[in-house]
Amino acid sequence: MSRWIDRPAAREVIPLLPGESFRWLEHDYPSEIARWNYHPEYEIHLIRKGTGSYIIGDQIGAFGPGQVAMIGSELPHDWMSDLEPDEVILGRDAVVQFDAEWLERCIGVLPELSAVRELLGLSQMGIIFGGQTALDAAEQIELVGQTSGSRRLSHLFALLATLTHAPEHEKMLVTRAWFSASEGREGKAAVEAGLAYIFANLNDRIRMSEAAHLALMSEPTFSKYFKRASGLTFSDTVKKLRIANACRLLATSELPVSAICAEVGYSNLANFNRQFLAEVGMTPREYRNLDDAERPSGMSPRLGLDTANRLVEHAHS
Repeated sequence: MSRWIDRPAAREVIPLLPGESFRWLEHDYPSEIARWNYHPEYEIHLIRKGTGSYIIGDQIGAFGPGQVAMIGSELPHDWMSDLEPDEVILGRDAVVQFDAEWLERCIGVLPELSAVRELLGLSQMGIIFGGQTALDAAEQIELVGQTSGSRRLSHLFALLATLTHAPEHEKMLVTRAWFSASEGREGKAAVEAGLAYIFANLNDRIRMSEAAHLALMSEPTFSKYFKRASGLTFSDTVKKLRIANACRLLATSELPVSAICAEVGYSNLANFNRQFLAEVGMTPREYRNLDDAERPSGMSPRLGLDTANRLVEHAHS
């Protein structure tokens, strides 16, 4: 399993088969495709089997069978199952992925879909659904995989309707908004180039000048658009992703803390411990020693339902 855990996050390329306008897939765990990744497509994710920890943005939490989550564009994510040695969970996940531009074109000719726009906006923080919403959504996700043609499309629209109209007590926002599509082409270019560069060099030295070069921008211009679109400075984003990756490795590997320090890009153990403590509220060793049930709350505080509901209300206003 370690050959997947130790790999850095990657930008996932999502091809569409001929005659398809969106993608449905299922996969086992461990799997080459099951890794810390991000992509411009929106994703609706169903856990069918097993328990473990998810990482969405810079937050870590627990999952179990039946969990349904929606992941926004460019939002980093991974689901890491608890496994016995050499264990493989067959058919652990079922996933639907679609492009926002395609959905916008659908809305242009089918205005009944316009309410889905609010769901897309909230998914930039990652949404975990529970209760009857999760049960109904899981059924629609499976039906998408079992059908084709117009019936397949009807089940996707039914799935989106189910999630759009979920009661507030059956959805939880996971993290801050990772990227604001409203910032336009420049903001999107800055975030995409910045995240691609960070993920490719997460265990190495990272320079904003290199990310700006990839975005074909000057450093001041890149810095401005990156912060506008992501809500964080470039250096804060690097720090949060490195600490989130450290939490992932602490929870899912037996690497010593000193090795994890180097693996996530810190050359000085004392500095790593200090940065980890500032972000998580405890040392790396304290985090590792938590029971599985306690560990999700060890990361920076996740949004509880009350907080999530207030954010939903704010989005409505």
